[in-house]
Amino acid sequence: MRMDMRILVGRNVKYFREREGLTQERFAEISGFSQQYISNLERGRRNPTIVTIFELAKALGVSHVDLVRPRRGN
Repeated sequence: MRMDMRILVGRNVKYFREREGLTQERFAEISGFSQQYISNLERGRRNPTIVTIFELAKALGVSHVDLVRPRRGN
């Protein structure tokens, strides 16, 4: 079964954000996106562009590939 990419990216963003100990509010400050955008993204309600994925990955200190790659348990 294939996972919707919006859900996959959202779960990965949340995983890496929490791994860094960041709240949505703090991550929003670091990334330049609003807290509401981050919240919606993590719930799979946003369809991020490739540019957005690059910016989010940069703010999290991970590769853009990490945000689109399925992880075990994901």
